[in-house]
Amino acid sequence: MATQIVMDSTGDRRHVFEQDDPKGLAEAELRFKKLTNQGFTAATRTAAGDLKLIRSFDPTAEETLFYPHLVGG
Repeated sequence: MATQIVMDSTGDRRHVFEQDDPKGLAEAELRFKKLTNQGFTAATRTAAGDLKLIRSFDPTAEETLFYPHLVGG
């Protein structure tokens, strides 16, 4: 089971899907593309626990974190 975590101004939303379910995997990939096209940054955790930015959907990732573009000011 894999999780996509979407951070926003209200907290976070979690989307869980089975990596061996073609429909769930397709929905997760579509969500990835939609969020990154909206300006969200996507990252996965490395074995050491650090975040690694990703630019394309990784169907093997156990957890993908999406966070919005940060604006200073």
